[in-house]
Amino acid sequence: MASITVEPLSLDAMKPKILITRQVFPEMVAQLEQVASVDHNHTDDIFSPDTLRARAQGCTGVVTCLTEKIDAAFFDACPTVKVVSNIAVGYNNIDVAEASKRGVKVTNTPGVLDDTTADLTFALLMAAARRVTETERRLRNGEWKKGFALQQWLGTDIHHASLGIIGMGRIGQTIAKRASGFEMKVSYFNRTRLDAATEEKYKVAYKTKEAILRDSDFVVVMVPYSAATHHLIKAEDLALMKPSAILINTARGGVVDDVALIAALKEKRIAGAGIDVFEGEPALNPAFLDLDNVALTPHIGSATHATRMRMAMLAATNMQAALEGREPPNWINRS
Repeated sequence: MASITVEPLSLDAMKPKILITRQVFPEMVAQLEQVASVDHNHTDDIFSPDTLRARAQGCTGVVTCLTEKIDAAFFDACPTVKVVSNIAVGYNNIDVAEASKRGVKVTNTPGVLDDTTADLTFALLMAAARRVTETERRLRNGEWKKGFALQQWLGTDIHHASLGIIGMGRIGQTIAKRASGFEMKVSYFNRTRLDAATEEKYKVAYKTKEAILRDSDFVVVMVPYSAATHHLIKAEDLALMKPSAILINTARGGVVDDVALIAALKEKRIAGAGIDVFEGEPALNPAFLDLDNVALTPHIGSATHATRMRMAMLAATNMQAALEGREPPNWINRS
Protein backbone atom coordinates (compact mmCIF):
# COMPACT_ATOMS: atom_id res chain seq x y z
CA MET A 1 0.00 0.00 0.00
CA ALA A 2 1.31 3.40 -0.91
CA SER A 3 2.17 5.51 2.06
CA ILE A 4 0.30 8.74 2.64
CA THR A 5 2.41 11.76 3.42
CA VAL A 6 0.79 14.17 5.86
CA GLU A 7 2.24 17.65 5.70
CA PRO A 8 2.73 19.21 9.13
CA LEU A 9 0.65 22.25 9.88
CA SER A 10 2.53 25.52 9.49
CA LEU A 11 3.02 27.55 12.62
CA ASP A 12 0.70 30.25 11.29
CA ALA A 13 -2.03 27.70 10.67
CA MET A 14 -1.85 26.74 14.32
CA LYS A 15 -2.13 30.31 15.50
CA PRO A 16 -5.40 32.18 16.02
CA LYS A 17 -6.13 34.81 13.38
CA ILE A 18 -6.50 38.47 14.29
CA LEU A 19 -7.30 41.62 12.31
CA ILE A 20 -5.69 45.00 12.94
CA THR A 21 -8.12 47.46 11.39
CA ARG A 22 -5.79 50.45 10.95
CA GLN A 23 -2.16 51.05 10.09
CA VAL A 24 -0.07 50.67 13.26
CA PHE A 25 3.58 50.63 14.28
CA PRO A 26 5.69 47.66 13.06
CA GLU A 27 6.63 46.91 16.68
CA MET A 28 2.98 46.21 17.47
CA VAL A 29 2.58 43.87 14.52
CA ALA A 30 5.78 42.04 15.46
CA GLN A 31 4.57 41.50 19.04
CA LEU A 32 1.24 40.11 17.90
CA GLU A 33 2.80 37.89 15.23
CA GLN A 34 4.43 35.94 18.06
CA VAL A 35 1.01 34.61 19.09
CA ALA A 36 -1.29 35.10 16.08
CA SER A 37 -1.61 35.15 12.33
CA VAL A 38 -2.04 38.87 11.69
CA ASP A 39 -4.06 40.58 8.97
CA HIS A 40 -2.95 44.22 9.06
CA ASN A 41 -4.58 47.14 7.25
CA HIS A 42 -1.38 48.52 5.69
CA THR A 43 -3.18 51.14 3.59
CA ASP A 44 -4.94 52.72 6.60
CA ASP A 45 -8.13 53.15 4.57
CA ILE A 46 -11.07 53.21 6.98
CA PHE A 47 -13.08 50.04 6.46
CA SER A 48 -16.74 50.24 5.59
CA PRO A 49 -18.91 48.07 7.87
CA ASP A 50 -19.17 45.42 5.14
CA THR A 51 -15.40 45.37 4.56
CA LEU A 52 -14.74 45.20 8.29
CA ARG A 53 -17.02 42.19 8.66
CA ALA A 54 -15.52 40.50 5.63
CA ARG A 55 -11.92 40.99 6.82
CA ALA A 56 -12.81 39.78 10.33
CA GLN A 57 -14.21 36.46 9.12
CA GLY A 58 -12.61 33.61 11.03
CA CYS A 59 -10.76 35.96 13.38
CA THR A 60 -10.46 35.31 17.09
CA GLY A 61 -9.48 38.89 17.84
CA VAL A 62 -9.82 42.35 16.34
CA VAL A 63 -7.65 45.37 17.17
CA THR A 64 -9.72 48.51 16.55
CA CYS A 65 -9.63 52.28 16.72
CA LEU A 66 -12.49 54.71 17.32
CA THR A 67 -13.23 54.61 13.58
CA GLU A 68 -14.64 51.07 13.68
CA LYS A 69 -18.16 50.36 14.92
CA ILE A 70 -18.31 47.04 16.73
CA ASP A 71 -21.97 46.25 17.33
CA ALA A 72 -24.52 43.46 17.20
CA ALA A 73 -24.40 43.36 13.40
CA PHE A 74 -20.63 42.88 13.55
CA PHE A 75 -20.89 40.08 16.11
CA ASP A 76 -23.64 38.39 14.09
CA ALA A 77 -21.39 38.40 11.02
CA CYS A 78 -18.20 37.46 12.92
CA PRO A 79 -19.17 34.91 15.60
CA THR A 80 -15.58 33.67 16.00
CA VAL A 81 -14.38 37.02 17.42
CA LYS A 82 -13.79 36.67 21.16
CA VAL A 83 -11.54 39.68 21.84
CA VAL A 84 -11.80 43.34 20.79
CA SER A 85 -8.73 45.41 21.72
CA ASN A 86 -9.42 49.14 21.26
CA ILE A 87 -6.45 51.49 20.76
CA ALA A 88 -8.03 54.30 22.79
CA VAL A 89 -9.04 55.06 26.33
CA GLY A 90 -12.63 55.65 25.17
CA TYR A 91 -14.71 52.82 23.71
CA ASN A 92 -17.99 54.39 22.60
CA ASN A 93 -17.40 52.75 19.20
CA ILE A 94 -18.01 49.34 20.81
CA ASP A 95 -21.33 47.98 22.09
CA VAL A 96 -19.83 46.63 25.29
CA ALA A 97 -23.15 45.29 26.59
CA GLU A 98 -23.61 43.27 23.39
CA ALA A 99 -20.03 42.01 23.61
CA SER A 100 -20.59 40.92 27.19
CA LYS A 101 -23.74 38.99 26.24
CA ARG A 102 -21.70 37.07 23.67
CA GLY A 103 -18.73 36.42 25.94
CA VAL A 104 -16.41 38.76 24.03
CA LYS A 105 -13.64 40.46 25.98
CA VAL A 106 -13.25 44.21 25.34
CA THR A 107 -10.10 46.11 26.32
CA ASN A 108 -8.83 49.69 26.08
CA THR A 109 -5.63 51.68 26.67
CA PRO A 110 -6.06 53.97 29.70
CA GLY A 111 -3.35 55.74 31.66
CA VAL A 112 -0.65 55.92 29.00
CA LEU A 113 -2.11 59.03 27.38
CA ASP A 114 -3.05 61.10 30.45
CA ASP A 115 -0.06 63.44 30.44
CA THR A 116 -0.04 63.94 26.69
CA THR A 117 -3.75 64.75 26.56
CA ALA A 118 -3.39 67.13 29.50
CA ASP A 119 -0.54 68.87 27.65
CA LEU A 120 -2.70 69.38 24.56
CA THR A 121 -5.57 70.61 26.73
CA PHE A 122 -3.34 73.30 28.16
CA ALA A 123 -1.97 74.12 24.72
CA LEU A 124 -5.50 74.80 23.49
CA LEU A 125 -6.38 76.72 26.64
CA MET A 126 -3.36 78.96 26.15
CA ALA A 127 -3.93 79.29 22.39
CA ALA A 128 -7.53 80.38 22.91
CA ALA A 129 -6.69 82.72 25.79
CA ARG A 130 -3.83 84.45 23.99
CA ARG A 131 -5.44 84.31 20.52
CA VAL A 132 -2.47 82.36 19.17
CA THR A 133 -4.10 80.73 16.15
CA GLU A 134 -6.00 83.89 15.22
CA THR A 135 -3.01 86.21 15.41
CA GLU A 136 -0.71 83.78 13.58
CA ARG A 137 -3.28 83.67 10.78
CA ARG A 138 -3.42 87.48 10.69
CA LEU A 139 0.38 87.68 10.62
CA ARG A 140 0.57 85.21 7.72
CA ASN A 141 -2.10 87.22 5.88
CA GLY A 142 -0.04 90.39 6.15
CA GLU A 143 -2.39 92.10 8.61
CA TRP A 144 0.35 93.09 11.10
CA LYS A 145 0.78 96.75 10.20
CA LYS A 146 1.47 98.67 13.42
CA GLY A 147 4.25 96.73 15.09
CA PHE A 148 3.57 97.14 18.80
CA ALA A 149 0.24 98.75 19.70
CA LEU A 150 -1.04 99.00 23.24
CA GLN A 151 -4.54 97.70 22.53
CA GLN A 152 -3.75 95.37 19.66
CA TRP A 153 -4.96 91.75 19.82
CA LEU A 154 -5.51 91.64 23.56
CA GLY A 155 -6.04 88.25 25.11
CA THR A 156 -6.85 86.82 28.54
CA ASP A 157 -4.49 86.08 31.44
CA ILE A 158 -4.18 82.45 32.46
CA HIS A 159 -2.19 82.88 35.67
CA HIS A 160 -4.34 83.34 38.80
CA ALA A 161 -7.51 82.71 36.77
CA SER A 162 -10.22 80.27 37.81
CA LEU A 163 -10.36 76.89 36.07
CA GLY A 164 -13.36 74.56 36.25
CA ILE A 165 -12.91 70.93 35.21
CA ILE A 166 -15.99 68.89 34.34
CA GLY A 167 -14.90 65.28 34.67
CA MET A 168 -12.23 64.62 37.27
CA GLY A 169 -10.82 61.26 36.29
CA ARG A 170 -7.15 60.58 35.59
CA ILE A 171 -6.83 63.17 32.82
CA GLY A 172 -8.83 65.77 34.74
CA GLN A 173 -6.52 65.34 37.71
CA THR A 174 -3.48 65.64 35.47
CA ILE A 175 -4.85 68.91 34.06
CA ALA A 176 -5.30 70.19 37.62
CA LYS A 177 -1.61 69.48 38.30
CA ARG A 178 -0.62 71.66 35.35
CA ALA A 179 -2.94 74.43 36.49
CA SER A 180 -1.09 74.66 39.79
CA GLY A 181 1.96 75.94 37.92
CA PHE A 182 -0.10 78.90 36.75
CA GLU A 183 -1.45 79.44 40.28
CA MET A 184 -4.97 78.93 39.01
CA LYS A 185 -7.92 78.45 41.34
CA VAL A 186 -9.25 75.03 40.35
CA SER A 187 -12.70 73.60 40.98
CA TYR A 188 -14.26 70.48 39.55
CA PHE A 189 -17.50 68.61 39.00
CA ASN A 190 -17.65 64.84 38.86
CA ARG A 191 -20.43 62.27 39.14
CA THR A 192 -18.70 61.02 42.28
CA ARG A 193 -16.93 63.49 44.51
CA LEU A 194 -13.27 62.80 45.19
CA ASP A 195 -12.19 61.98 48.72
CA ALA A 196 -10.78 64.77 50.85
CA ALA A 197 -7.18 63.54 50.54
CA THR A 198 -7.34 63.60 46.73
CA GLU A 199 -8.92 67.06 46.73
CA GLU A 200 -6.10 68.27 48.95
CA LYS A 201 -3.46 66.57 46.77
CA TYR A 202 -4.63 68.38 43.64
CA LYS A 203 -5.75 71.54 45.48
CA VAL A 204 -9.23 71.42 43.96
CA ALA A 205 -12.67 72.33 45.30
CA TYR A 206 -15.88 70.49 44.44
CA LYS A 207 -18.73 72.49 42.88
CA THR A 208 -21.90 71.69 41.00
CA LYS A 209 -21.76 71.72 37.22
CA GLU A 210 -23.84 74.90 37.20
CA ALA A 211 -21.45 76.63 39.60
CA ILE A 212 -18.46 75.56 37.52
CA LEU A 213 -20.01 77.09 34.41
CA ARG A 214 -21.10 80.26 36.18
CA ASP A 215 -17.91 80.99 38.13
CA SER A 216 -14.98 79.83 35.97
CA ASP A 217 -12.77 81.87 33.66
CA PHE A 218 -11.87 78.64 31.85
CA VAL A 219 -14.01 75.49 31.62
CA VAL A 220 -12.43 72.19 30.54
CA VAL A 221 -14.69 69.29 29.58
CA MET A 222 -13.07 65.91 30.23
CA VAL A 223 -15.76 63.23 30.36
CA PRO A 224 -16.14 60.03 28.31
CA TYR A 225 -18.78 60.03 25.61
CA SER A 226 -21.95 58.01 26.19
CA ALA A 227 -25.69 58.44 25.88
CA ALA A 228 -25.61 60.03 29.34
CA THR A 229 -23.00 62.65 28.33
CA HIS A 230 -24.33 63.43 24.85
CA HIS A 231 -24.62 67.25 24.69
CA LEU A 232 -23.65 67.52 28.35
CA ILE A 233 -22.76 71.11 27.43
CA LYS A 234 -25.63 72.63 25.46
CA ALA A 235 -27.12 76.08 24.88
CA GLU A 236 -28.49 76.54 28.39
CA ASP A 237 -25.15 75.50 29.90
CA LEU A 238 -23.20 77.91 27.70
CA ALA A 239 -25.64 80.64 28.74
CA LEU A 240 -24.43 80.25 32.34
CA MET A 241 -20.83 81.08 31.41
CA LYS A 242 -19.25 84.51 31.77
CA PRO A 243 -18.99 86.57 28.56
CA SER A 244 -15.22 86.56 29.23
CA ALA A 245 -14.99 82.78 29.72
CA ILE A 246 -13.33 80.20 27.47
CA LEU A 247 -14.46 76.60 26.92
CA ILE A 248 -12.03 73.75 26.13
CA ASN A 249 -13.16 70.35 24.84
CA THR A 250 -10.48 67.68 24.46
CA ALA A 251 -12.77 64.84 25.57
CA ARG A 252 -15.01 63.54 22.79
CA GLY A 253 -17.13 65.02 20.03
CA GLY A 254 -20.79 65.03 21.01
CA VAL A 255 -20.14 65.92 24.64
CA VAL A 256 -20.55 69.57 23.58
CA ASP A 257 -23.39 70.65 21.29
CA ASP A 258 -21.31 72.08 18.43
CA VAL A 259 -24.21 74.07 16.95
CA ALA A 260 -24.92 75.74 20.30
CA LEU A 261 -21.21 76.44 20.83
CA ILE A 262 -20.86 78.05 17.41
CA ALA A 263 -23.84 80.30 18.14
CA ALA A 264 -22.37 81.34 21.52
CA LEU A 265 -18.99 82.12 19.93
CA LYS A 266 -20.49 83.96 16.98
CA GLU A 267 -22.65 86.12 19.21
CA LYS A 268 -19.74 86.66 21.67
CA ARG A 269 -21.78 85.24 24.54
CA ILE A 270 -18.53 83.55 25.56
CA ALA A 271 -15.09 84.88 24.72
CA GLY A 272 -13.58 81.84 23.06
CA ALA A 273 -13.02 78.11 22.84
CA GLY A 274 -10.35 75.51 22.16
CA ILE A 275 -11.70 72.38 20.45
CA ASP A 276 -9.89 69.15 19.57
CA VAL A 277 -12.92 66.88 19.04
CA PHE A 278 -16.06 67.33 16.97
CA GLU A 279 -19.43 65.78 16.33
CA GLY A 280 -19.23 63.56 13.25
CA GLU A 281 -15.47 63.88 12.88
CA PRO A 282 -13.47 63.94 10.66
CA ALA A 283 -16.26 66.12 9.27
CA LEU A 284 -16.89 69.23 11.30
CA ASN A 285 -19.42 72.01 11.21
CA PRO A 286 -17.93 74.44 8.63
CA ALA A 287 -19.16 77.40 10.67
CA PHE A 288 -16.24 76.78 13.05
CA LEU A 289 -13.88 77.82 10.26
CA ASP A 290 -15.42 81.29 10.01
CA LEU A 291 -14.77 82.11 13.67
CA ASP A 292 -11.67 83.90 14.93
CA ASN A 293 -12.36 83.19 18.61
CA VAL A 294 -11.82 79.43 18.51
CA ALA A 295 -8.58 77.43 18.35
CA LEU A 296 -9.09 74.18 16.43
CA THR A 297 -7.04 70.98 16.26
CA PRO A 298 -7.92 67.66 14.53
CA HIS A 299 -8.25 65.21 17.47
CA ILE A 300 -4.56 65.24 18.37
CA GLY A 301 -4.91 64.96 22.15
CA SER A 302 -2.72 61.83 22.38
CA ALA A 303 -0.77 62.45 19.16
CA THR A 304 2.87 62.19 20.10
CA HIS A 305 5.05 59.38 18.81
CA ALA A 306 5.87 58.11 22.29
CA THR A 307 2.28 58.11 23.53
CA ARG A 308 0.72 56.57 20.42
CA MET A 309 3.42 53.87 20.56
CA ARG A 310 2.54 53.15 24.21
CA MET A 311 -1.15 52.97 23.30
CA ALA A 312 -0.48 50.55 20.45
CA MET A 313 1.78 48.32 22.51
CA LEU A 314 -0.70 48.26 25.40
CA ALA A 315 -3.44 47.22 22.97
CA ALA A 316 -1.11 44.46 21.75
CA THR A 317 -0.44 43.37 25.33
CA ASN A 318 -4.18 43.23 26.03
CA MET A 319 -4.77 41.12 22.92
CA GLN A 320 -1.84 38.81 23.58
CA ALA A 321 -2.96 38.14 27.15
CA ALA A 322 -6.48 37.29 26.02
CA LEU A 323 -5.25 34.97 23.25
CA GLU A 324 -2.99 33.16 25.72
CA GLY A 325 -5.85 32.65 28.17
CA ARG A 326 -4.59 35.21 30.64
CA GLU A 327 -6.51 38.17 32.05
CA PRO A 328 -5.92 41.28 29.90
CA PRO A 329 -4.54 44.22 31.92
CA ASN A 330 -7.32 46.55 30.77
CA TRP A 331 -10.35 44.32 30.51
CA ILE A 332 -13.38 46.63 30.41
CA ASN A 333 -16.22 44.13 30.70
CA ARG A 334 -14.72 41.82 33.29
CA SER A 335 -17.69 40.23 35.07
